[in-house]
Amino acid sequence: MPAARLTMRTTREILRLRLDLGRTHREIADACRKSPSTVGDCLTRFRMTGLPWPLPEELDDEQLEEKLYPKVVDPEAERPLPDWELVHRELRRKHVTLQLLWAEYVAAHPNDRPFNYSWFCHTYRKWTDRVDLVMRQEHKLGEKTFVDWAGTKVPVVDSRTGEVQEVSLFVAVLGGSNYTYAEAFWNQKLPAWISAHVRMFDFFGGCTEVVVPDNAKTGVTKADYFEPDLNPTYDDWAEQYKVAVIPTRALRPKDKAKVESGVRIACEWILARLRNVTFYSLDELNNAIYELLVALNEKPFQKLPGSRKQVFEEQERATLKALPTERYEFAEWKKARVFLDYHVEVDGHYYSVPFTLVREHVEVRLSATTVEVLHAKRRVASHRRSHQRGGHTTCPEHMPPHHRQKAEWTPERVRTWATRSGPAVQQMVDEMMERRDHPEQAVRSCFGLLRLGLKYGDDRLNSACRRALRVGAYRYKSVKSILEKGLDQQVLPGDRAPSRSAGHHENVRGAAYYAAATAVEGAQQLELPLGDHQDREMQ
Repeated sequence: MPAARLTMRTTREILRLRLDLGRTHREIADACRKSPSTVGDCLTRFRMTGLPWPLPEELDDEQLEEKLYPKVVDPEAERPLPDWELVHRELRRKHVTLQLLWAEYVAAHPNDRPFNYSWFCHTYRKWTDRVDLVMRQEHKLGEKTFVDWAGTKVPVVDSRTGEVQEVSLFVAVLGGSNYTYAEAFWNQKLPAWISAHVRMFDFFGGCTEVVVPDNAKTGVTKADYFEPDLNPTYDDWAEQYKVAVIPTRALRPKDKAKVESGVRIACEWILARLRNVTFYSLDELNNAIYELLVALNEKPFQKLPGSRKQVFEEQERATLKALPTERYEFAEWKKARVFLDYHVEVDGHYYSVPFTLVREHVEVRLSATTVEVLHAKRRVASHRRSHQRGGHTTCPEHMPPHHRQKAEWTPERVRTWATRSGPAVQQMVDEMMERRDHPEQAVRSCFGLLRLGLKYGDDRLNSACRRALRVGAYRYKSVKSILEKGLDQQVLPGDRAPSRSAGHHENVRGAAYYAAATAVEGAQQLELPLGDHQDREMQ
């Protein structure tokens, strides 16, 4: 270690004691209260200058000091130094490393004796030690967005009732530029959480690759270091925006130091300035927040050049992914089991699914306008959402074939069949439908008449309906009873009995048989839901 630099007064005294009086180094050290090595260093420096003794009178102390302690030229001062701010900024870009930046530095100064790689890394780390802690975090441009709720809430007064409600502040910070977004919401529930994320990326004008939340229940249903379970709605949003949601570790605030710092700055820069202002609506509060947010993003950094907005506009905006073509529509997810009637119950309403999924477990996605049913991650049904409790929404293609055929018998189709069966049947159908509040309520009874026509034939059915109409019995059971007791074959009062032909015999097929066969053929043309037992009964 070199000896300490002496004052020129002490230096002259050492020279006098040695050169004029011939004293030893130890005697001179005791006289000047210096160490012998310091005395030796002083005498050696004097000999190396080549100055005479006694010293020339024109040689002053400054000139003597320059001779004894000449300025050492640092060889590093002649070499080109890297632009550390540029190096720090470039490291935030994807796939950029110190090795690459050092190679570019060497290539830019091939003839200026550039520094080696180890010096480059060591000096850069020393430079970052002088930079603010938050700015030293090396987050790639366009890679991560950190999100969280601020712990401090803001009161909003209802102008009509005077009731005060505490609202929450959502804060998001881009990892590369520290560009900040903040907005107040009525609560921290799932709809507000998703809406905040949608509006956040709208504000940034693009999406990062990763979103880093904490382990709040709105985003993470089960915290786990290796595989945290995301809320299905949050996962659905992330899938549409093509981003990865990577929650921080539980009880590890350093994992989200960027947003922790952003929340702190937002509270100090925004909420602290609004603490004495009374707000009477959420929109009024958010307008005030936005004005201060603009000022915060344009505020210059303390230890780095530029501002949040400048770094975002010049570097990070171009690295963001494009927003999806359609804005995310908030949807909730529920689990359900398919009932025996191939319907699932959602908020008191019943929606159909393919009948092959009876007793299966499915997932239901509920948006404001749509109900989607998924089985094994595949959509099997989609309906317009209905808020009618106890009602049913059924798609014909979801029904079994025999149910579908029965469901296709509308009042208009029943009237078409009645017209073909005869005037008395048509009149009976009209009477049955008019006596119900809704024609659909009489379809089942009319369907019973149709079955009677298949069994007894249209002629007998017409006769039975004529007798029932005559006595005012407008019911399916009345017509059925008339046919079962054969009353339709008896002459009504006022009617003339039909004459039998000479060739009449019990074993001869008459008009009734062929009428029944014609009815079967007509039913098949109308796609009636007949079973095998009905065909055998007609035969």
